[in-house]
Amino acid sequence: MINPGKAKGEAIVSREPIGFYGGIDAKTGVVIEKGHELEGKSVKDKILVFPQGKGSTVGSYVIYGLKKNGVAPAAIVNKETETIVATGVILAGIPCVDGIDIDKIKTGDKLKVDADEATVEVE
Repeated sequence: MINPGKAKGEAIVSREPIGFYGGIDAKTGVVIEKGHELEGKSVKDKILVFPQGKGSTVGSYVIYGLKKNGVAPAAIVNKETETIVATGVILAGIPCVDGIDIDKIKTGDKLKVDADEATVEVE
């Protein structure tokens, strides 16, 4: 468990790392990184599933900005959460779990995340 909490929602899955700084618009929650597989898609109220973060430490504040602007994901699920994402979800109060085999999760799956127990179930 990286940050506690529970969430249910629709998964939006990236097989590639996500860089929040310059990768997701903090005002809209839309992925803006050119060429990213989620480019043009919104993370708002979704369970955002990706292997790990990448890029600048400013990404932590982008995650916080997403929450402040009401466009944050309901939860984040990672294979491995690195410091940028961990700091961001803690600042923003977003449930986050890592150590998850994300290969079995697809975009559109309904997920139940219990970060307190470090579990993710496909409903």
